[in-house]
Amino acid sequence: MTDAEATTHSPGRTAVDQADRPPRSQWLEVWDQFKTHRGALVGAGIFLAILLFIFVGPWLWKIDPTYANLLMRNKDPSMAHPFGTDDLGRDLMARMMAGGRVSLAVGLTAMAISVSLGTLIGISAGFFRRLDGWLMRLTDLFLALPLLPLLLVMVMLFRETLSLRIGPEGGIFILMVVSIGATSWMQTARIVRGEVLALREREFVLAARSIGAPSRRMILRHILPNTLSPIMVAAALGIASAIIVESALSFLGMGFPPDFPTWGRLLYDAVDHLQDYPNRVMLPGIAISLTVLSVNYVGDGLRDALDPRIRGR
Repeated sequence: MTDAEATTHSPGRTAVDQADRPPRSQWLEVWDQFKTHRGALVGAGIFLAILLFIFVGPWLWKIDPTYANLLMRNKDPSMAHPFGTDDLGRDLMARMMAGGRVSLAVGLTAMAISVSLGTLIGISAGFFRRLDGWLMRLTDLFLALPLLPLLLVMVMLFRETLSLRIGPEGGIFILMVVSIGATSWMQTARIVRGEVLALREREFVLAARSIGAPSRRMILRHILPNTLSPIMVAAALGIASAIIVESALSFLGMGFPPDFPTWGRLLYDAVDHLQDYPNRVMLPGIAISLTVLSVNYVGDGLRDALDPRIRGR
């Protein structure tokens, strides 16, 4: 038997090699579990294609989305205008790209606000007993409020003021993301609170408390890292929710101005031409549906991959 064969057939040598091997990264374990979720992979591919379309597309398709050419109004899809033109002669493909950037920017920013607020309230309610009661009652109060009418009232009250002080586009953007983020944190807060209540009684937290570790250190070093899984899932699903809410407000005419396209605004502008030009409604509708579905599938895959109880099955 050669030395190589002896090494191969030696169980002791294999155990030593495995002991000397550096530990595998946790994120590689997460990726291995994520790859087993076919829906999540398909969703990630579709979402990546949408990102390439709205961010890389304008570098290749250089038509200004606000340029109006009345001589080219209401044109069917062609080589010059693959998605056709609207009633002012504006290129719909360029407007779809610009609208996607605005819709995703609103979704990401509103998600960041809602997840940050929900995480702060959830950790405070779960870790500090004296804050739990009234923070959860505040959460119940917000859950009882009708979301869409509340958003409509907020837009009507502050739209003109912010538009005059910041500008039409900047004012409406800030109003949209703050309004959506401030009214969609409740689910994240409840999920994080439940995780913190379970973690608060774990041995490593009790050990940190027994040696006199301050609350801030226990939260940052022990509680928050162990709640990242539900927070990341809530963030992925929050993007889809924010895009839907913004599209609904724009569809109702309470969103961005007409010369500032979003997918919801394109839907609103196409309603009057639904029977004559149905593609104008189908294009932004399909874009919204694909974005929401892909983000939801990615969030579902992240939930399975980040949960150590499911990982490896």
